[in-house]
Amino acid sequence: MDARLSAKFPFLKEASGFAAENSADLGSLMTSESYSPARARGKERVLDAINSGEVTYKPLMRDYDCLMEVLSYPYARILVSVIWDRYLTKRYALGEAVRMNKVLADEDRQTVLEVSDELGFKASTDGDGIMRMKFPDYLMLSSRMKSVDWKLINSDVRSGIVFLPREKFNRLMQNALQDKIESELPLRPPEEFLPYLQKDCDEVRAALEDAKMKMSPTRGEGMKGEYLPPCVTHLLEMAMKGINLPHSGRFALVTFMSALGLDYDGIIRIFAESPDFDESKSEYQIKHITGELYGRDAYTPPECKTMKTEGLCFEPDALCAKINHPLNYYRIKSRGPRKTDAGAPGNKA
Repeated sequence: MDARLSAKFPFLKEASGFAAENSADLGSLMTSESYSPARARGKERVLDAINSGEVTYKPLMRDYDCLMEVLSYPYARILVSVIWDRYLTKRYALGEAVRMNKVLADEDRQTVLEVSDELGFKASTDGDGIMRMKFPDYLMLSSRMKSVDWKLINSDVRSGIVFLPREKFNRLMQNALQDKIESELPLRPPEEFLPYLQKDCDEVRAALEDAKMKMSPTRGEGMKGEYLPPCVTHLLEMAMKGINLPHSGRFALVTFMSALGLDYDGIIRIFAESPDFDESKSEYQIKHITGELYGRDAYTPPECKTMKTEGLCFEPDALCAKINHPLNYYRIKSRGPRKTDAGAPGNKA
């Protein structure tokens, strides 16, 4: 077994074989002092993902260090599973995937093919360095990419095969690993191991709550009307006056209020004045949009370009011209003037 390859890509079957060769089992990982470096590194993986969106990578040479790195991966997954927070799961999956993408950049073609095969996507390449993958696989992995560079019209497609430079192929493998990790979690450990996880879980939970506070547009201070973008202010005023909103307007308003931290009771009060208000119907719609109904992720508020397309952009001001999402408007307003804002010192009118 290649110890260094296993450490670089701990999700590979080869990594599991490497751990088995060294008689590493779950009980030892959870309780043995010999594996404390693996547990510390596993916690570090999760904290890296929370704080920077990327799990750190350091080249390792000794087999012992490689083993600790390999074992840190299942330990990190167990921590995420025990805490079981959707934001944490997505953040962790992204952090591991970004790490893999960067490591892949320095690997040979055979390793790239081995990784893609492990992730469930067959690919090939010749001496030209161009990667080839099936058209359906490309569509599946690139559908979330918003840049025009990923549009089919800008891709090299021949006979059902997409031809890609290595860096773009690696980026798709990042999506593949992120999806794989999200689909595999949670992995609940046996109950007898939970006490051994308590301290690390508490530390991760504290970091998670701090990160959520920083990421929140309101920073935990509650919604303030003076920071709302003109489009949302207009929709809110219409709703509070009992004016019927189009479906797209309701969707935009609910997703925005949810993103600012309003719960169901806070959102339902907004629509209670509508002349066609039906609480049972509104409850279903709101809980579906916010993810409460099926325990899924909440829908995100539409971007500015979508608001314009739907006819929901209302009297945009100077700040609107500088942002691409209504939530960014709220963040900038709530955090005070910046040097890049209109009227800030050093800016020309």
